[in-house]
Amino acid sequence: MIPRIPHNDFGVLTPPALGAWEPALTVTVVIPAHGRQETLDLTLAALSAQSYPEHLLDVIVVDDGSATPLHLPGLAPARTKLISSPPGGWGRAWAVQAGLDAATGEVVFVLDADMVPHRQHVEAQLRWHHLAPYVVALGWIDFTPAAGLPTPEQVRRALESGTEEALFPLSPHRHDWAEKIIHDHDGLRTAQNSLATRIHVGATVSYPAKLLRSIGGMDTSLVLAEDTELGYRLTQAGAVFVPDPHSRAWHIGLPTAMRDFAVLKRYNDPYVADRVPYRRYLRTDPGRQWLVPYVDAVVPAEGSYEDVRATVDGLLASSIPDIRVTVAGPRESLPAGRRSPLADPDLDLRLIHASFDHDPRVHLLTDASTPLPGTAPFRLSVPPGWVPSGETVQRLVAHLEERDLGTLRVALEETAGGVVEARMDRTAAVSRAALVGASDDDLDDLIDALFGLEWVDGETWEFKRRPAVYPPRKRPISELAKLTAAHEKEIALYRKRVAVLRAEIAQLKREAGKNGRDAARWREKAEAWRREAVRLTRAQNRTVLKRAVRRVRDIAFPDS
Repeated sequence: MIPRIPHNDFGVLTPPALGAWEPALTVTVVIPAHGRQETLDLTLAALSAQSYPEHLLDVIVVDDGSATPLHLPGLAPARTKLISSPPGGWGRAWAVQAGLDAATGEVVFVLDADMVPHRQHVEAQLRWHHLAPYVVALGWIDFTPAAGLPTPEQVRRALESGTEEALFPLSPHRHDWAEKIIHDHDGLRTAQNSLATRIHVGATVSYPAKLLRSIGGMDTSLVLAEDTELGYRLTQAGAVFVPDPHSRAWHIGLPTAMRDFAVLKRYNDPYVADRVPYRRYLRTDPGRQWLVPYVDAVVPAEGSYEDVRATVDGLLASSIPDIRVTVAGPRESLPAGRRSPLADPDLDLRLIHASFDHDPRVHLLTDASTPLPGTAPFRLSVPPGWVPSGETVQRLVAHLEERDLGTLRVALEETAGGVVEARMDRTAAVSRAALVGASDDDLDDLIDALFGLEWVDGETWEFKRRPAVYPPRKRPISELAKLTAAHEKEIALYRKRVAVLRAEIAQLKREAGKNGRDAARWREKAEAWRREAVRLTRAQNRTVLKRAVRRVRDIAFPDS
């Protein structure tokens, strides 16, 4: 029985101790390389001294158009071969895909040509693959300056003696952002589905070959950001990401993301925005459409044209712009021959097609399971005749994300035939259930066990029955009426401003009148104070004069 891992909680698995188990899976190590002969020699020397059994390991080096063709050194695993990237493309994704196409191992281990793995590097990752066939295991990287490198022989001797820790000086640079996500979420075990995918770094990572091929391998149209895009698609396929700190490796020199982050981000952002809908901060442009939608909505082409149209119109008016709608119905049942247009038994289906044939957001398909370009992380099914509000889809997604749920079932109404419902599924949860389920398992029970399932009511989530008349009949507004309404609105605004100004002027006048009255009172007080000062001055002068006269008399007539 395949282990059933809930969310990304690989803690339900118990990996064997390194060196204390018997491996059985074959592994092909794929090394894409453009130049880098010196570091490639060190990578191959380290692979020649791995603890994983040599008879289960082979290596494919893919020369991605090196100016000086690469060659295999004398020190390499016994089953190592060198191939060239096929014509028609270039870049890391193209080279890795060439290696995947040539790989025969049950596990494909991608390792960059500037990596020097520790002795138990491959074994540490492969033990997880022996436990579950949908695990993506990642190594732990230490960086070192690209100077004063050892020889391949020194690398092999260090691995054989267990002293690879001392092979290189340790750089202070690290994948801090990835390590923070890992540490903050119990080794990634508690990370929500849309977050765990972010730590997928392709410098050292291993995949179940069957799982990787089932999603189409690498996106060879990308020259950069291929790891980010692949991590997203693996998530939708139900993968569990396991970063193993025992799978250690040296990275010689700094990657581009550390040397030229701003330049790299400027390049990557448009490509990532188009392919990874989780990066909502890259999709802030209103009304834009993208290669991979955020939500895939499905409406069966059943019942009346009005029912289907109302539901599709409601979905297209969602506050989430990157929504793709599929209308599933028997397209092949619409013959093109002569018929009675108004008495046509397929009239409703014809009207549905006439309404949406030329809307690129709507796909008219016979089968809703027909694959479309790009896999959305959420899938919404709505029965015809039920119309979501502009915020309904956004709220459903937010609820799923907040709780990391697998499915929301929305009860719309209860009829004699049962409960009519809308339903939103997390693509990763449905894929995981398909990977681990047996033929007699109930899908919803599996999703509930793996991610969680909730029932909610339609009224709370603003689903409504369509209006009795649909589409609403309204006389088109003439250009004159539009201009008149705009001018009236502008006039009303000016009137409001004038009223405010008049109120301010009246207030100023009131304040000015009060100030005038205050000024008059102060003038009166000042005049009174002036007269009092004159009086006091005169009185004082008379007193001084009398004193002076008496003094003169006393001097002139002392005996009188």
